[in-house]
Amino acid sequence: MSIGDTERATQNRVVDFFRNRYILDYEYLGNLKSEMNKNIREDRLRAYLRICGYGEKLIDGAVTELVKTADDMTQGLYIANQEVYRLLKYGAKIRETPESAPQTVYFIDAENPTNNHFSIAEEVTVVECQEKRPDLVIYLNGIAVAVMELKKKSASVSNGIRQNLTNQRDGFIAPFFTTVQFCIAGNEIEGLRYGTTLTKEKYYMEWKPDGFHENEEERDPEDIRIMAYCEHMDNLLLQQLYQLFDKKRFIDLIENFVIFDKGKKKVCRYNQYYGIKRTQSHLAKQKGGIIWHTQGSGKTLTMVWLSKWILSHSDDARVLIVTDRDELDEQMERTYKGVNEKIVRTKSCDDLLRRLNAYDDSLLCSLVQKFGRRGGEADYDKYIDELKKALPSGFEAKRNMCL
Repeated sequence: MSIGDTERATQNRVVDFFRNRYILDYEYLGNLKSEMNKNIREDRLRAYLRICGYGEKLIDGAVTELVKTADDMTQGLYIANQEVYRLLKYGAKIRETPESAPQTVYFIDAENPTNNHFSIAEEVTVVECQEKRPDLVIYLNGIAVAVMELKKKSASVSNGIRQNLTNQRDGFIAPFFTTVQFCIAGNEIEGLRYGTTLTKEKYYMEWKPDGFHENEEERDPEDIRIMAYCEHMDNLLLQQLYQLFDKKRFIDLIENFVIFDKGKKKVCRYNQYYGIKRTQSHLAKQKGGIIWHTQGSGKTLTMVWLSKWILSHSDDARVLIVTDRDELDEQMERTYKGVNEKIVRTKSCDDLLRRLNAYDDSLLCSLVQKFGRRGGEADYDKYIDELKKALPSGFEAKRNMCL
């Protein structure tokens, strides 16, 4: 077999896997080699919005705003992608008439993931400054949200990563990536590596197939069945593709695990995802727990994604982050401000208690050794003693507190 035939066989297996109605069940849009393709297929998007019940004037306004935002590369790919993501996550505010109140048109149904339209196309010809042809493109309601480059078994996945990076450069097809959330490269030996727009090669990550449930009884039987099927095929690439592109998980990843952090777009690592999902399960049962991290495994961003989820899913929730080093306290403040989240950094024991006793602040951070030291180390007994003495009569932390 020639090199082209080998890669073609891998691509055929992946496409068949996505199309299989008993596994991922994505619609196949065909081989688009002979078409000039955009990152928003307006006909598909309009059809989806009609099914959602929006009127034609709202649809016209929403599609026009999304297309205009996706086409605006005046400030570069990062800003364009960030603005598109804002619309995908929060919707577009559209007026049917100049006198009417604005209504929100949502491009993704995050509450009911299977209500969305998922599709895959191959050999997608894109003509911008140059003509390029990504191997596979995943569309969500007609919007290109993932691009995939596949390699033969004897070619390194790194080659696919570099193809993705080249295509995102100015002078190639960078405008196509303004809607893209995941960039994938893979082969059938190494499996897949994933990143997002403008992710550097060294930061592409492997998604390790694993469950996040505490025991087998909590796992979705369908999930178990499909993973068993993938393991029987002994195909790491397909196992990882299922883990990322299962419809419910894929929507969850886009909605809750993407972040724009001080000029860099980031998506979660697999360990962060599983840790947060298990925590969500514990919180639903009113249980506590610990997420253990090794150094450099992303604990700060885990806290960011988890706290954003907590605050977005309860109007009454508030979060207090307690650290034990000055640099961590400063890092918390910088990180949350870097992702446009308002966080209050408490200055003293009295300040902390005063804020906890009020309803105003949803997100706070505090440094435990601000309240007492002994021999250069934090004096936790003194800290607790000071807290107890400072408590006003009848004190109760307001709202639903997560620590």
